[in-house]
Amino acid sequence: MPRLSCWIIRSSLIDLALGAAFGALMLANKGLPFEPRLWLLLTAHIELMFYGWMTQFAMGVAFWILPRFATSTPRGDERLIWFAFGLLNLGLWIVVVSSWRSLAYLEVFGKGLELTAWLIFLRGVWRRIYPFAAART
Repeated sequence: MPRLSCWIIRSSLIDLALGAAFGALMLANKGLPFEPRLWLLLTAHIELMFYGWMTQFAMGVAFWILPRFATSTPRGDERLIWFAFGLLNLGLWIVVVSSWRSLAYLEVFGKGLELTAWLIFLRGVWRRIYPFAAART
């Protein structure tokens, strides 16, 4: 497994642990109310579980498993994927923090970063899905 896939998958598992912890806190608070402000974690919980865990895990596995080129760089330009990985995590944490502080404009900015990260990731792996030679015919 390439190093980049390992980093992406490890990051997704950290987000899984944090998202599950936030969910457990909210569930415990629902059974025995002890802190009403814990419901502010709902957006962070959803964001960490969906974009942090599931989406990043899919990115890591896709980067690892997609067909490789028969060149010295079998997975193409990894800089795009590293950039997408960083942008996705930056957007993720901006949304998580903005949800605690009720800053809607930052949440929109974070979601925009996440979308941009996915578009960059798709650009980085697109040639491995549809090679240029096959696209011409």
